[in-house]
Amino acid sequence: MSLHPLAPRPLATERSPWLRGVLRVPGDRAMSHLALILGAMARGETTIEGLNESADVFATGRAMQALGARIDKRAGRWHLMGIGVGGFLEPEDVLHFSSSSESLALCMGLIGPYDFISQFTGDPALAMRSQVATLAALQHFGVSKIAGIGDGLPLSLRGARLPTPAEIELPTPSARLKAAMLLGALCIPGVTSITEPLPTRDHPERLLAAFGARLETRALEDGRRLIEIEGMTMLRAQHVPIPGDASAAAHAVVAGLIVPDSEILIEEVLVSPMRTGLIETLREMGGQIDIVRPRQVGSEKLGDVRVIQSRLHGVTVPAERLPAMVEEFPLLAVAAAAAEGETVIGGLDALADRDCNQVDAVIRALAANRVTARLEDGKLVIEGQGKIKGGGRVACQGDASIAMAFLVLGMAADLQVTVDDQSAIAQIYPDFVADFEKLGASFLRYS
Repeated sequence: MSLHPLAPRPLATERSPWLRGVLRVPGDRAMSHLALILGAMARGETTIEGLNESADVFATGRAMQALGARIDKRAGRWHLMGIGVGGFLEPEDVLHFSSSSESLALCMGLIGPYDFISQFTGDPALAMRSQVATLAALQHFGVSKIAGIGDGLPLSLRGARLPTPAEIELPTPSARLKAAMLLGALCIPGVTSITEPLPTRDHPERLLAAFGARLETRALEDGRRLIEIEGMTMLRAQHVPIPGDASAAAHAVVAGLIVPDSEILIEEVLVSPMRTGLIETLREMGGQIDIVRPRQVGSEKLGDVRVIQSRLHGVTVPAERLPAMVEEFPLLAVAAAAAEGETVIGGLDALADRDCNQVDAVIRALAANRVTARLEDGKLVIEGQGKIKGGGRVACQGDASIAMAFLVLGMAADLQVTVDDQSAIAQIYPDFVADFEKLGASFLRYS
C-alpha cells in the first residue's frame, strides 16, 4: 500500500514577521541509509545514534531485515546484528521501497551483483531516473535485468555467477550512484575503480572507511575523482553517531537569511567540507552565517550554525560546486530569488538523476511567484529583485525538496505561496511544519 494519500494535500505559507529560536533537525538522511546498510554488512552489532527516522530511511531498514539482518531499537539507539560482506540471503518476497528512490538505488547496487534473483517494487509515483542510471552502471558487474516492463517497477535483477571487478566511469556526478556502485563492489573479489566527473558528497567514502573498507581516493588532473575499493574485505561493527542533516538545516538557513528580523541557531549539524557548498555560496551572496563549536564526531565534522537575516546579492555559482549540493538546489534558487541582481548557476548535469526534472520544475515555480528565471548556455539564470511578490501555486511533482524550498519562499513573500501537495515532505522530514512553527512561521492548511 502506498504511504501517500490518494488526494493531493496543499499547504501554504504566508509572510512571517520574523523567525527566531533554536532548532534541532533530524539525523542526516544519506548517512542514515548507509549506516543501516553497512551495519547489516558488518560482523557483530552496530549501534546507530541519531538515525533519521523517516519513512524514506525505514524503507532501507525493511530491506536489510528482508536480507537477513536483525534490527531493533533500544534506549534511543538502533541496533543491527550484521551478517558479513557477501552474506545476504535471497529475499523470500519482493522488496518494496514505497516512495524512496534513494533506498531503491542503493539496494539495487548492493544486491544486484548477487547470484540470485532480486525483485524490486515501489509506489507508482516512484521516480525512475535514478533506477535507469543504476541499471546501466550495474551492467559493468554483469548484472542483467530479467523481468520488468520499460523503465518502471516492478523489476527483477540477476547477478553474474562469477562477478568480476570493473572500471566504471560515472556519466554524471551523483553521490547516490557512486554509493550504489561502491556497495556492489564490496561484494565482488578484487579491486573496482569508480571515476566521477566531478567530486560529489563524500559521506559514502567516510563511512566505508570507518567500517574498515579498503579504499583509496585521488583527484585526477582533469578534475575527475578516482575511487578504488577492494571487495570482500571484512567490515567491523561500529557505533555510528549521525549528525543533523545538512540539507534539512539548509531550509532554516535560507529562511533565516530572507525573512526580516530573523536569527536562528541550528544545533549539531553535519558541516564536513563536501556538505557546506550552500553555506559557502550564501556567504558569497552576503549572508551572515557562522559555524560555532565545530568538532569531529565519528567519521564526520559537525557544528552549530547561526544565521542572521542579511541583504543578499546575486553571484555566479561555479559548475564544480553543484554536485556536492544537489539536495539544496531548490533552496539555492529561492535564495537567488530573494537576492538583488542575477544569480547564475552552472553544473546542472549534476541534477540528472534527481526525482524529477528539477530545473524545469524550479523555473516554473519561480515564474508562478513572479520571479524570472531562464536557461542560458546550459546555466540557470535567476533575476532577483531583492523582494519576492509570491502569490503562486507550485507544482512540486512529488519532490519534497521543491515543496519545502517554496514554503520557505512564502515565509518572505508579500503574498502567500502554496504548494500543491505536502505529502512527500512527511517521507523525509516529518517535523518540518512543526519545527518552523516553533520559529514563528505561519502555515495555512487546506482540507
